[in-house]
Amino acid sequence: MTHIVAIGAHAGDMDLTAGAVLAQHVLEGHRATLLHLTLGERGHPRLPVPEYAKQKHDEAEAFAQAIGAEARFLDYEDGLLPEDEDVKMRVGDLIRELRPDIVLTHWSQSIHKDHARTHRIVEDARFYGGLKTLERERPAHWAGQLFYADNWEDAEGYRPDVFFELTDEAYQVWSEAITGYAFARGETYGFPYVDYYRALTIVRGAPAGFRRAQAFAAPVGSRDLRVRGTF
Repeated sequence: MTHIVAIGAHAGDMDLTAGAVLAQHVLEGHRATLLHLTLGERGHPRLPVPEYAKQKHDEAEAFAQAIGAEARFLDYEDGLLPEDEDVKMRVGDLIRELRPDIVLTHWSQSIHKDHARTHRIVEDARFYGGLKTLERERPAHWAGQLFYADNWEDAEGYRPDVFFELTDEAYQVWSEAITGYAFARGETYGFPYVDYYRALTIVRGAPAGFRRAQAFAAPVGSRDLRVRGTF
């Protein structure tokens, strides 16, 4: 059994960009966890922040349950995600606890600073999690594979090179589950997230010869090692 941990800046980020792959991973008998560094609680123009925070937490729990994954949360503030050793150590400790084989997170460039910070946090946390000479509560664990999800807000310099073919069942499970997020339905600022990411599965799948796919970028140093395929 392999374990994928998808680490997003906000509840909903990895759900949209990698959720179908997570759903398929679970359907194949494996384990998936969504780790949200913030709830994205400042993303609603009409609801008070505490009210939307509760809503986002509930939506994230419901999404994870619908695809058979686990949802985990850290308590950082939306828009104010720090980038310091404390948060990197906390995420590193969670890597030691969860012991993932594969980590998914944001690409390095983004129009949202929380996304770009999450990228750097995860890269350092993966290092801290796997550093055997760093004494922490739990033993070190090296997450062997790292990939960056395909997010429209993280498009600058992004070049996907791993295309994960989706089964119809996994696509349907994810496609239905993602509508549980109000923002994904376009009820906050109107962006049609559900339609966009559903269509993107076709866009990313077609050049690879797949009916549907979700795409990821490998770390730059490994791009000569794998151009297309699955995890």
